[in-house]
Amino acid sequence: MAKLSRTYQITTLTGVALVVANMIGTGAFTSLGFQLKDLQNPTIILILWVLGGLIALSGAYSYAEIGTHIQKSGGEYAFLTKLFHPLIGYLSGWISITVGFAAPIALSAMAFVAYFPFFNLDPKWASIVLVALITLIHTRSLEVSSKFQNISTILKIALIVVLIGIGLWQIPSFDNVGVLKNTDYSNLMSPAFAVALIYVSYSYSGWNAAAYITEEFKNPQKSLPIALIGGTLLVTVLYTLLQYVFLKHVPIADLKGQLNVGTIAMNRMIGENYGKMFGLAISLLLVSGISAMVWVGSRVTSSIAKDHRFWRYFKPKKNTIPQKALWLQFAISAFLILTGTFEQILIYCGILLTISSMATVLGVFKLRYSYKKTQTHRYKSPLFPLFQIIFIILSLWMIVYAFINSPVEIIVGFGNLLIGFLTYWWSIQLNKNSKT
Repeated sequence: MAKLSRTYQITTLTGVALVVANMIGTGAFTSLGFQLKDLQNPTIILILWVLGGLIALSGAYSYAEIGTHIQKSGGEYAFLTKLFHPLIGYLSGWISITVGFAAPIALSAMAFVAYFPFFNLDPKWASIVLVALITLIHTRSLEVSSKFQNISTILKIALIVVLIGIGLWQIPSFDNVGVLKNTDYSNLMSPAFAVALIYVSYSYSGWNAAAYITEEFKNPQKSLPIALIGGTLLVTVLYTLLQYVFLKHVPIADLKGQLNVGTIAMNRMIGENYGKMFGLAISLLLVSGISAMVWVGSRVTSSIAKDHRFWRYFKPKKNTIPQKALWLQFAISAFLILTGTFEQILIYCGILLTISSMATVLGVFKLRYSYKKTQTHRYKSPLFPLFQIIFIILSLWMIVYAFINSPVEIIVGFGNLLIGFLTYWWSIQLNKNSKT
């Protein structure tokens, strides 16, 4: 059994790297093509990405406040259990186990294969093998996970900076980015914009990654806010510039509906031969995102297993890596890869994550009310309640329009929650029986 050393705890730098690695992944290099199906104005698209960054930053401020008060690993599960009710916490944990990490891992693995320029890999089985190999790495030790994460994230950021630099420096053969026309403002309130915001929000998902491993920080009170807020700000800048470069160099018609928009853009900027090399590099940087999600996601399962007998099999022994939870997560990811399309998984995953995050952001109001005379030394979100209101309103907007435009995925998502409720009831019965 791999051991989790008491003396080895992660630094603020690793926390930032974990947030950045979780955020920068599939969505940055794939979702633009889906957004352009219904939104044709490049400036509207850039506004979309800035708005997505604002939503993520609003969430990061909120999670930093809650996380420095409730210093427990497990993310939404730990927060909502403490702030509201064990059922609400359990359902958020259920979302994290079945969708929150397994689905993005599946999507990133599928994107890896789409970008990988050699060997004509089988899309599904190659994705599954990749996830299995990364899972195996994270069963070794926390120190190995930390070093692998830091190195892969630095390489990821370096590649994106190089890609952005080439795009900004090079004169385009075709320029999509024009002035926003008055007639285009109506698009900002359209159903298409709301649905596109779901894709963008998925691209920014991972801004809350550090909250899942709070107990593994050396100094969570200091490191957690820096990791959440600093990582989110950095990714917002990189994402917006990256989409600008894609739109600057490629006609909209060539990007619309395409999965590998990064390769398409690089082929136009530096030619197909070099474009293939960047396609290889992009596929490899997706490994960093998969690694981060594999690491963090398993901690939710192990946190729930400590409280619920239904999950007791996945409870790790004291000071050990949650190996069983890691392999459960792999199995769910493999199932999603085998049964769903990229776009179906993305919408299904995005809405459930939005619901879970919105409930947690609401928890800031409960926290302020319940502890207004205590814990003044904890981090507090600035301009309260501005960022919380922004997050909640935009989240509700996305959920309503997603239900209108993609009812099947939403119904499946709520069916998932119903199954989660049944497992909660089962777990409560097991807990009661164990006491009798």
